[in-house]
Amino acid sequence: MRLTAKARMAVGALAIGFVATACGGGGDAGTVTEHAAEGNLTIGVRYDQPGLGLRQPDGTLTGFDIAVAEYVADQLGVTPENITFREAPSAQRETLIENGEVDYIVATYSITDARKEKVDFAGPYFTAGQSLLVREDNTDITGPESLNDGKRLCSVTGSTPAQRVKDEYAQDVQLQEFDTYSACVEALRNGAVDAVTTDDVILAGFAAQSPGEFKLVGEPFSTENYGIGLALGDDTSRSAINDAIEEMISSGAWADAFETNLGPSGYAMPEPPTVDRY
Repeated sequence: MRLTAKARMAVGALAIGFVATACGGGGDAGTVTEHAAEGNLTIGVRYDQPGLGLRQPDGTLTGFDIAVAEYVADQLGVTPENITFREAPSAQRETLIENGEVDYIVATYSITDARKEKVDFAGPYFTAGQSLLVREDNTDITGPESLNDGKRLCSVTGSTPAQRVKDEYAQDVQLQEFDTYSACVEALRNGAVDAVTTDDVILAGFAAQSPGEFKLVGEPFSTENYGIGLALGDDTSRSAINDAIEEMISSGAWADAFETNLGPSGYAMPEPPTVDRY
């Protein structure tokens, strides 16, 4: 059958629409503030970090990052029941943002120059430092320099802590990567690795979860500024989220969230960070 010019144009438009749908990232291209104005937000968080972002057996989420995520959403006009939380593993965070699958991410997400080439950050909302977790009876690991001689060090795929140790402190260390910190801690528990490295506040949560099994050793050996990740170039939303972080700090809600979620681990409350409005 021969198509008229008008029919050919209609078919072409349908084909273009199909390709655009098939090749898109699968998310709405709207900004954080636009989605908030519509009454709903999708937020990326961690599910496996005690005290920060942990999924409970009943499916609820608890932790300091969850409290920050909900406070920011509330300041943007979105109530908790209208938040969809989505797990954001370290290796997938940039992809989730770039594809529009989440509006923003609150997941112990350190602000780095390399990441800022792909996503924007509001914050920081917390400052931590890299440390080491070992078994309670370990006496020979006292800091990153003591990981030489083939010690087995675990961290998470898509994060930078383990490689930093190898590059800067212990060239002979053997690196082991898993998808989650909980898998690293389990490997430490059963002797498959000698130490786990990531930020001290994360490790403190795992130590508190298993009293008498693990301990943190040495002094923190990096500065990790946690930011809220969002789409590159969404300046209006970044400014609004920064406003929300500052309000959380000044109102006392930040300190309350820390005491509730991280206080039980024994981790000392640091000074709240100053928001960077770059």
